[in-house]
Amino acid sequence: MAHRRASRALRTLQSPRAVSNVVLGVGIVTLLGVLAPDLARRTDLVENMVPDVFPAAATTGSLAIGVILLVLARSLRRGKHRAWLIATVLVAVDTVFQVVRALSLVEALLCALLTALLISARRNFAARPDPRSRLRLLAVVLLGPVVATGVGYGWLAIATRGQLADTTGSERLLQALLGLAGIPGPIDFVSDIAAARSAVGLAVLGAALLLVALLVAVQPADGPHHLTDDEESRVRGLLAKWGWVDSLSYFATRGDRSVIFSPCGQAAMSYRVVGSTSLSAGDPVGNPSAWPGAIGAWLDEARSYGWTPANLGSSERGATALCKAGLNVLELGDEAIVHLSEFSLEGRSMRGVRQAVSRTRRAGVTADCVRVKDLAAETLELVRERADAWREGEVERGFSMALGRFGDPADGDALLVLARDGDGDLVGLLHFVPWGDDALSLDLMRRSRDSENGVIELMVATLCQWAPDLGISKISLNFAVFRSVFAHGERLGAGPYVRAWRAVLLWASRFAQIESLYRANAKYHPEWAPRFIAYEGPSDIPTVATAALRAEAFLALPTWLRLPGRKAPEIEPDAPAAGHEVTRPAPGRSPAVRR
Repeated sequence: MAHRRASRALRTLQSPRAVSNVVLGVGIVTLLGVLAPDLARRTDLVENMVPDVFPAAATTGSLAIGVILLVLARSLRRGKHRAWLIATVLVAVDTVFQVVRALSLVEALLCALLTALLISARRNFAARPDPRSRLRLLAVVLLGPVVATGVGYGWLAIATRGQLADTTGSERLLQALLGLAGIPGPIDFVSDIAAARSAVGLAVLGAALLLVALLVAVQPADGPHHLTDDEESRVRGLLAKWGWVDSLSYFATRGDRSVIFSPCGQAAMSYRVVGSTSLSAGDPVGNPSAWPGAIGAWLDEARSYGWTPANLGSSERGATALCKAGLNVLELGDEAIVHLSEFSLEGRSMRGVRQAVSRTRRAGVTADCVRVKDLAAETLELVRERADAWREGEVERGFSMALGRFGDPADGDALLVLARDGDGDLVGLLHFVPWGDDALSLDLMRRSRDSENGVIELMVATLCQWAPDLGISKISLNFAVFRSVFAHGERLGAGPYVRAWRAVLLWASRFAQIESLYRANAKYHPEWAPRFIAYEGPSDIPTVATAALRAEAFLALPTWLRLPGRKAPEIEPDAPAAGHEVTRPAPGRSPAVRR
């Protein structure tokens, strides 16, 4: 029994998470040891036994290793083999540095034990390196010299022996910066030995920086890539047969997603790698009987790279398949589906919608439906310009339930509902993508801020009236996050937990307009179809949530920080993952829901 407990404890200690924590701790101890106040005294003892430059090189080397270990801890947590290899070599070298620089026997023993732990845990670090990243290389090139200069300055500020008494901080900073490239700096030393010690120490820092940059630069270029023409053709082939299964299937043709097929080729997973998360969206595309193969291929790839797999917006059927594959699922909200055979403006419950439509028509606003392929080029360009002008903010949002493009010839079967005022000027639009042969899924919903109250209701009602001629039986409208909380929390007899959760969401709605989105959809009396988020474990929730917000562009870099050539699509609808936004209306006007 004791042996089994010891074996279990060892396996736990050898796990990537535990090793990562130990490496992080050793990195901190290494940095603190170098900055210890009695460093100079211990260095004096070592210098009596070895050449003067050895302790300087070992000191700056330990500083560099400490910083690199802090950076590697995150990759080690993901089981990266290259991170394990670099950490093992660096910790072994630091074991020698700890002795050479200042007889740091405790730190040396700690590094030796960590080296043994890393070697024993080798089998747990098999994840491939991430594909080459311009952003990562740019960060190393731009931030690396800043960090290395800071480390060098700290060392020169602590190890002042050999510098003239009137040496200033700015001189030490410039000395550290130039010393990384082996260039003499402005500091005057009392002896050639002291100057050589400084030069060697800073050169070690520069070499460490160059090594890190080279390792990032030589990362492999293979791995997930944006959808190719051949892959898109295969996906569209699956959509032609199985596109009716899920209302979000068509969004798998987004150009910024990757796709991986099941071994039989009858199903595929559509996803994007965001940071260290492989984030898929919606159900797998294709034959449901082949979904397990596509999900398995996606999970195998994610784990081979050490990525965190997650899914955003799966249906109940897709969530069941993901759950059987080993993921946890959590209900995220509900999708509003309107069955057009049951839709009518008559009745007391539709009074609000009916009044809005009547008021808009009396104001001279009309609406009509047209396939994208039947639009004239100049009209298509006008719609594109207006949709862009009606967007709030500079950042285009959307990933899981948005197409991310508009007017592409490949999307000719997409349907537009256009609203025009009495002068024939465009004041609102709905853009739907195909959902099988007889249904539509909302991609984009926008209107002019100056448009008449009720434009959205008029466009929805018009589509419902035209549905028989278009061969459409149902439409998928917006996604309402945490819809059930609002629905249950306002009922008589709702429990304290539901009421408290509803109160939190009402407060959050002041910023994200969560409740107003639910209300905007509920007035059409739709069928509410639950949508889920899938993840591996509770500890992954913060990572997955951050990745989802980044994918949906709720977390985005400022424009001036984005890489050249990387821009948002021309029209990318707002993100449904956190609730579709509602544009703030002019006084006295109804909000326009944007998907």
